[in-house]
Amino acid sequence: MRPVLHGDVTSAARALLLVNADRRRFLCGQFLEQADMAEAYVQQYGRLHASYGNGTLMAAARSYPLADEPTFDDPEYCHCVVTVLMALIDHGDDAA
Repeated sequence: MRPVLHGDVTSAARALLLVNADRRRFLCGQFLEQADMAEAYVQQYGRLHASYGNGTLMAAARSYPLADEPTFDDPEYCHCVVTVLMALIDHGDDAA
């Protein structure tokens, strides 16, 4: 997966906002796997992955429907952001 920026986190959180809370962690894990797969594809073939894009978390998340971006006074959105951040921490720990 390419380096993660603010927009990657918010895109993933917006996609998670549209699913039931009990499915969010699983779906976020899928985003990370798809971003990893897309990055490997781009490195191998020199072109974008047809479904998951350029290897960014944003591109993988944007292959799903996204909610309009709420503000941080929305508790559900905050939970989604935390889910993404925790998944990124776990993903980084798995790579180490």
